[in-house]
Amino acid sequence: MSPEKEAMVTTLITKWMMGQDAMVRHVLEQCSEEELTQLTTSKFTPIVDASGMSSGEKLAKQTSDLRQRKSPSGYGTDHIAAAKFRWKLDGATEQKLRKLPAKTLQYVLDNFDGTAGQIDDVIAQAAAAVEEESNALLPKAEGITTVGMFSRLELIDPVSDCAVFGDANLTFSLRLAKHRRALGHVGRVVATTFEELNTLRERYREIDESIKTLEDHCAEVFHGVDCTRIALDEKFKGMEGSLGAVYYNFPHSGAVQGFFDGHPLVNWRHENLMKLFFRALRTFVKEGGSVKVASNAGAVGVKYYYIVNSALENEFEHTDTVPFLQWHLHRYGRSYGDRRDISKRPDAVKNQSYAAQNAERDMVYCFRYRPTGKKLGKPQVRLPPTLKTLLACNDGPMRNLQPPAHRTMAESMYKRFVTEVSGTHVG
Repeated sequence: MSPEKEAMVTTLITKWMMGQDAMVRHVLEQCSEEELTQLTTSKFTPIVDASGMSSGEKLAKQTSDLRQRKSPSGYGTDHIAAAKFRWKLDGATEQKLRKLPAKTLQYVLDNFDGTAGQIDDVIAQAAAAVEEESNALLPKAEGITTVGMFSRLELIDPVSDCAVFGDANLTFSLRLAKHRRALGHVGRVVATTFEELNTLRERYREIDESIKTLEDHCAEVFHGVDCTRIALDEKFKGMEGSLGAVYYNFPHSGAVQGFFDGHPLVNWRHENLMKLFFRALRTFVKEGGSVKVASNAGAVGVKYYYIVNSALENEFEHTDTVPFLQWHLHRYGRSYGDRRDISKRPDAVKNQSYAAQNAERDMVYCFRYRPTGKKLGKPQVRLPPTLKTLLACNDGPMRNLQPPAHRTMAESMYKRFVTEVSGTHVG
């Protein structure tokens, strides 16, 4: 940390009289200077209360709320609402866009660069361009409704290839492959799983049949694919710039036994997963290509703003957020994606895979790749807790451990975390 940031951290720890709380220090070290300033000037104090959350957990929740306030909504967001947030438009301009017909609105969304005071000029150009098109598709159709149907009906580039990452039982890939064949698409479908085939056979009796059906639909299936490292994966060699559509449903960095996903000692892994995923896609997604990430708006692991902010950092423009149940591809056999699938298969018929999550809060976050040509810096990944912090932790499974067992668990977790922060998704 810079001397200025170190001083701010020390000031807050002293103010709260928590100099010996290693987890509080860890959370503060992950904050930006702007966030530290907000904490300094607020009346917030991470005092343990009846909720049972530790001071570190309370502080992590507060900092998460600060970051969430600066992000778009995690719930259903149409193209104009997303553009309003992206371009910082006022209410009057938003209403002007909502009155545009479909082709005119699409032209504005494709060509306006956010320059203040120029949107009226772009709207005028759009109207003239559409007027010149003798074969304009639905030129007078209601703008926002028509544009929004492309995401819901999955009307994607029929020629470009597409890829599915993090599939487990391959039912989503099957759904996508059948959808593309029905529409006459000729692009490849690449279905990938994080686990190797032998592990999948233990969990899903039908996996070989699913693979055969995919191959009958001219799809390819790759196993053992880490979606954050595809640039180093030989299976993706030669696919640079070829993907017109990418899907990653309900991402998760893998559980750390005994800790819930939102705990500050483990939650950084989920944010890094998204940062590294979108960075890896830059090599393979063609300009204008779409990326869709389905997740629950209330997820405490991969929080929705991790998805949106990671995409924006890597020049993937947030176009809209579609409620999952309105998405044409939502009817597939969801699974847990881990060893629980061996004995407990979710209810794929009613699509109620997770009892702890409300299906009405499941969303599909939609993005479009709009590279600027500028060279990006290295991904700003979150750092894991130090070994010193882990040794001082008394949360979760470490609460009642004797010193030797406590040290063993802390060292094991630290070794795993160093592997993950180095870029290997072990989830």
